[in-house]
Amino acid sequence: MPETAENRASAAERPLVSVKHLSKRFPVSKNFFGRPTKFVYAVNDVSFDIMPGETFSIVGESGCGKSTTSRLINRLIAPDEGEIWFDGTDISKLSAKEVQPLRAKMQMVFQDPYGSLNPRMKVQDLIAEPLLVHTKMSAGERLKRALDLLEVVGLSRAYGERYPHEFSGGQRQRIGIARALSVNPKLIIADEPVSALDVSIQAQVLNLLRDLQEEYNLTYLFISHDLAVVEMISDVVAVMYLGHIVEIAPNEELYGNPRHPYTQALLSAVPVPDPDLKKEHVLLEGDLPSPSNIPSGCPFHTRCPLATEKCSHEQPPVTMVGERHMVQCHYPDKSIA
Repeated sequence: MPETAENRASAAERPLVSVKHLSKRFPVSKNFFGRPTKFVYAVNDVSFDIMPGETFSIVGESGCGKSTTSRLINRLIAPDEGEIWFDGTDISKLSAKEVQPLRAKMQMVFQDPYGSLNPRMKVQDLIAEPLLVHTKMSAGERLKRALDLLEVVGLSRAYGERYPHEFSGGQRQRIGIARALSVNPKLIIADEPVSALDVSIQAQVLNLLRDLQEEYNLTYLFISHDLAVVEMISDVVAVMYLGHIVEIAPNEELYGNPRHPYTQALLSAVPVPDPDLKKEHVLLEGDLPSPSNIPSGCPFHTRCPLATEKCSHEQPPVTMVGERHMVQCHYPDKSIA
């Protein structure tokens, strides 16, 4: 079908990524016959949309399932249930061979920049490697593209002859970003991309990501546990708890008017750089439940100060409290502050 203005408009209006009732569990113990007897429920009935050109962030405590969600979306692992729509195609049931052509459209930036770079390869070869897999470029064309991308991410072309161990953590992350850009992806999944970096370097990398997004019309799925980092870069934020998405809202709406008790507790713990501003901190009681034994009803009810008997038995409904503002709570109008 030839591309028309109408086709382009309809593509811009539909989500680039649409996740519908996505679930994933992992076996942690087996019986004598090798059959699983106990599971970790990493992702539970998760649904959300990522629009073209926006930064959609998933935030939550360690072990909440946010990284597993990102790996499900780019099909590094297969889902147990649900659908994953990418650029108008349901990829949830595709085989590894069928997913391969889509890899160029979905690239990933990992948390540990050193662990994701082959120490035996020169930087220019690392950046050009996706081009070898996904394109028919000649060796000279791949080399030129790699060196050009080094300059795009703020590094010298002369660094192409060096090896990963010769760079700092921030520089290595820039190399990882350049590698992700090499095949002109539509979606970049950034899994805790700045958590291993110093605060000053974090700001530089985040600014680079924002500049590249504008220049290359990129869409980001950003994974983080740091609410301050998420606020800086996000357009829409999803809050995850024990494998469930408990709240989704535009950035300013979530930080200015959080509706789920868990979101309110997380935001109350964010430091404010003003010694004269008094902020009430909400301390959650109890321990985080095991993902292999998720509480019935609302998964947060064992730690929620607003919880009632209803919360322990009934799964909260999905309630829309504003434009793109979803909260999964029986009492979205109450505050724990």
